[in-house]
Amino acid sequence: MTQVLRRTEGSVGHVLLNRPAARNAVTVELARELAAAVEALAHEVRVIVIRGAGVDFCAGGDVGALAELHERGRAAMAELFTEFRRALTAITSAPVPVIAAVHGHAVAGGFELMQACDIAVVRTDARISDIHSRFGQVPGGGSTQRLPRIIGRQRAMGLILTGDEISGRQAVEWGLAYRSAEPDRFDEEVDALVERLVANPPAAMAHSKYLVDRALEHPLDAGLLAETTHVLDHLEAEGDAAFGAFTRRKATT
Repeated sequence: MTQVLRRTEGSVGHVLLNRPAARNAVTVELARELAAAVEALAHEVRVIVIRGAGVDFCAGGDVGALAELHERGRAAMAELFTEFRRALTAITSAPVPVIAAVHGHAVAGGFELMQACDIAVVRTDARISDIHSRFGQVPGGGSTQRLPRIIGRQRAMGLILTGDEISGRQAVEWGLAYRSAEPDRFDEEVDALVERLVANPPAAMAHSKYLVDRALEHPLDAGLLAETTHVLDHLEAEGDAAFGAFTRRKATT
């Protein structure tokens, strides 16, 4: 069975983690298919939405599959983490916004997938956690690196070392998600965000995504210089279209 489904709907790409009976747990194959889906859609659409089939977004790594890889040795285990990292890199390097539409459980690798996406919209009753420590494991999908950058050292350390669970509503309060919505309005909230993003010129969003993703890699002065360079590059390439779009929008407001 295909573990990741992809489809396009106009300018929107949809990616569905498709292992509902296993709570969309990550295997080597799922990670590969996720990377391939995002890489393909990134050149076809203007926004990508990632969801999980069934009752959960993603329950993390497939424990049974990892146990089998463990029996085969270090190199076999490394394949799972390498392929999952490749999938998350495909998300962060895609020139289009990638949205995580999170419901049910987003734990361990599922939480790490959520962190890698550009914007997360979560159901208020979503259950979000990094449970690696509770089972004697170390996060292997980016939590130790991304989480402190998103929510700060104290909250990141607390979530990782305790395995505490937070709700979708609290995820927004902590800066882990952009919006939360009650279950009966969740799809409507995701669709509204997608519509707003699709309406924006894609080149400008690609530059902004690139700069924001790398903002903490440089001292502020270096980051500001990079921003100016990208602004000038964008204006040289897209200036006429950008000024035209601004003029038209101003005329209708």
